[in-house]
Amino acid sequence: MHRSELSDYLAERRADVDRMLHSYLPGPKCEPPLIHEAMRYSLFAGGKRIRPILCLAACESVGGRRDLVLPFAAAIELIHTYSLVHDDLPAMDDDEYRRGKLSSHKMFGESTAILTGDALLTAAFTMLAEKGLASTISPKKILRVTLELGAASGSTGMVGGQLNDIEAQGQNDISLESLKRMHTHKTGVLIRASIRIGGILGGAGPRKLSQLTAFGEKVGLAFQIVDDVLDVEGEAKNLGKSVGRDHSRGRATYPALMGLSLAKKEAVVLIEDALAGIKSFGPEADPIRHIAAFIIDREK
Repeated sequence: MHRSELSDYLAERRADVDRMLHSYLPGPKCEPPLIHEAMRYSLFAGGKRIRPILCLAACESVGGRRDLVLPFAAAIELIHTYSLVHDDLPAMDDDEYRRGKLSSHKMFGESTAILTGDALLTAAFTMLAEKGLASTISPKKILRVTLELGAASGSTGMVGGQLNDIEAQGQNDISLESLKRMHTHKTGVLIRASIRIGGILGGAGPRKLSQLTAFGEKVGLAFQIVDDVLDVEGEAKNLGKSVGRDHSRGRATYPALMGLSLAKKEAVVLIEDALAGIKSFGPEADPIRHIAAFIIDREK
């Protein structure tokens, strides 16, 4: 798959996810209109949709039907966007811009932004249930992926990782192992869950699901390391948000702990290991392979 083919693949899958989200979310005129306008503002601000696309690619990699998995992949993006809305709040990261636009709390106010995040979070699980009831996929699998997403998003997953990140700010003695654990929970677990959900719904057997899980763990950690690197040397116009914020806040990152060069190498090694772990997969796994490689080359 050439770069142009990957670009087309990502654009097509992104459009699929966006259509699903557009059709599911209440319109901006639905009462109360402000909350639905705010939900759509953050959700359709131009994100990469990497998590749902990884879910769809994981489904394809085990021979599953992408169309059946699409609603569940889209629900993952609702979780991710809720986390961004809350992360940008003054009490958290206090970021004024997200995806090149004013962050939710700058556009609508803090109270509305908090409620917007809450609404996106609950919409994700409503969507899982509603689409699950209408799906031909077995109810047991639907419950299983609902559990996957809930566990990855909660106190032992993404939320817990975010708290660890806040607690670690200003600490000069954080160990590499602690940083890895924090990054794995803050970012990695939702990426791993996205891939596992695609595998489960795509019909992966125990061995392939185990391989996808290991793949997801490495890709998830590499993704956050690249985020750390981009905060140092990325451009705000590409990222759609301010750069250099990690350093100014005394945040624990891979470049801060091991230097920029070694951090980049660590991300490359993780992706190489991830790809080696699914070497036995057939050509149907080519999209997910190329997405993994894209993660370390991205500019945003």
